[in-house]
Amino acid sequence: MSIFSYHLVKLPLITALKMMFSPINPNQIDGLIHAETMSAMILGSPIFSKSRIFNREIVVFAQWKNENVLDDFLRSNAIGKQIAKGWHIRLEFLRQWGNISGFKIPSPNTETANENNPVIAITIARMKYTQIPRFLRWGRPVEKQVRDNNGSTLSLASIRYPNTISTFSIWKSQKEMTDMVHGHSKMSQPKRHLHAMKERERKDFHFEFTTLRFKPLTEFGPWNNKQNYIPIKTELI
Repeated sequence: MSIFSYHLVKLPLITALKMMFSPINPNQIDGLIHAETMSAMILGSPIFSKSRIFNREIVVFAQWKNENVLDDFLRSNAIGKQIAKGWHIRLEFLRQWGNISGFKIPSPNTETANENNPVIAITIARMKYTQIPRFLRWGRPVEKQVRDNNGSTLSLASIRYPNTISTFSIWKSQKEMTDMVHGHSKMSQPKRHLHAMKERERKDFHFEFTTLRFKPLTEFGPWNNKQNYIPIKTELI
């Protein structure tokens, strides 16, 4: 069964630039199904901030044939050794909404048996160029909503120019995530996400878009001088 991984690493400027200009290629790595290499962004940051333009914090979101090939990549591959210096989390697929090219999404979807179990949410969008200004206008309030939600232990966005945008968030429970999505959270302006989704249904921002939900398995290394972002109450599906 395939496994997914999400990596965060802060690299020297030149190394980070090389990785962005020459992203990880599945044709050159045994057992790698697909990978997205992106630059990290702070959720809700100003449109013209340094975080949105380029960041030495590199994101790699990947799908592997199995965990052994991921271990081998991190241990033996030159790029993998660089990425292994950072933080990463291993993920078991649960559900997908929408579609995105590249990944081989398992079927069928599954759900956690307990809505109090932690979940990971990842979105990936291939933007329509003409819709980017409109997307930013509707998207930034949602970014702030996710960033400031107490139900999330880690959240960020990432970008790969010219038009791939992604978000990542670890939630203490599936319920806290779905409450945010449906506008039921106890924070100010709780329906920001709901309103943005209705606007997307009215006129789509993207030509490809997916939301992926995962069960967190294990995490490795520190990020921002912290560890153990997965809540300890993880249970079996």
